[in-house]
Amino acid sequence: MKLRELVRDDAARCAELEMQLFAGETPWSKENFELEFQQPYNFYLGVEDENQLIGYAGIGLRGHAEDPEFEILTIGTDPAHQRRGVARMMMDNICYIADLKRAPIFLEVRVGNDPAIEMYKAYGFVHLGIRRNYYQPSGADAHTMKRDISTAHTSENTSEKP
Repeated sequence: MKLRELVRDDAARCAELEMQLFAGETPWSKENFELEFQQPYNFYLGVEDENQLIGYAGIGLRGHAEDPEFEILTIGTDPAHQRRGVARMMMDNICYIADLKRAPIFLEVRVGNDPAIEMYKAYGFVHLGIRRNYYQPSGADAHTMKRDISTAHTSENTSEKP
């Protein structure tokens, strides 16, 4: 498996995966992904296996330069490749980026998505609250979670990038 930055040509595959992963909701379209990839404060990465994109994740830098924070915008793994460490590979890098900026990370995750919630907890995320009717059109609720600034990655050990 190989981690890489996503580019415009990946938008169709990301949208295809969104349709599988978020059926019954409002999955992002190819055009949504293309627009997201162009935003200057967003960063998207993906995991390839045998030249096939099997996972994608996006983070957005929010706040001011002197007080930054990140938001996980989306993350998903091809159902055929789940439980193989794909999401963890992406999360390792998301956390690394946030740690370099000494910034917390926020996210929303569907209530009842226990595998994702447990993974986020393993990365140090804590529950902040519930967003009612967050996912549409189903009206499903979302947990809001936060990972505080970590001291795991500092300027002294940046050579240890995952």
